[in-house]
Amino acid sequence: MTHDAPRLLPCGDTAFTIEFGSGIDARLSARVLALDTALAERALPGVLETVPTYRSLTVHLDPLRADPAELGRAVLALAGEPLAAVPAPRLWRIPVVYGGAFGIDLDAVAAHHGLTPEGVIARHSAPEYRVAMIGFLPGYAYLEGLDSGLALSRRPSPRPVTPAGTISIGGAQALVASIAAPSGWHLLGRTPEKTFVPERDPVFLLRPGDRVQFVPTPAERWDALAAAAEAGEPVAELCAG
Repeated sequence: MTHDAPRLLPCGDTAFTIEFGSGIDARLSARVLALDTALAERALPGVLETVPTYRSLTVHLDPLRADPAELGRAVLALAGEPLAAVPAPRLWRIPVVYGGAFGIDLDAVAAHHGLTPEGVIARHSAPEYRVAMIGFLPGYAYLEGLDSGLALSRRPSPRPVTPAGTISIGGAQALVASIAAPSGWHLLGRTPEKTFVPERDPVFLLRPGDRVQFVPTPAERWDALAAAAEAGEPVAELCAG
């Protein structure tokens, strides 16, 4: 749902949020990223960091350099202006080894939907996804565009640890996990690509607005691809930029 107008939501004296609506919607995401781009171009005094999500943008500020209420009103006014041009989206083709030890929930997801594992792989790898936001943990990429026929509520009991590179689904969302972490999502596969490397510039491979395609990859190629990624070589293919 889209609000009639953006809303300013104070978050203490060092941050505020501009909210455009509720839910997962490509139009909302486009407005969020446009505001994020406009703020980067304006370089308003006191702005320390911006955090885009599916439907809102949080602005962290230095209260010694900017009055939170005044800055909030300025950003809210900016949010009401025509959409700014955002950076051209890049298209990444990311290799994924599905099923088995790499995707331990593939068979269960297939059974739930009355599909074969191969059918789930085909449906999951067919769309061109859009990176809606990076969140939860460094480099975690939340994607919109999942086939509605694969949508599935999260697991009733989260797993304490899931591997880095996990490719999973939860609700109507898809995810590329950057580091090992707890998760209640359904694990379909893994990619050897490293999407978060603190020593790299940029540290995140993916950015909001990027497009992603998953490429089913034989398990026999995992060791070679993982070794290449560990050596700092890209194993995801950048097709547009």
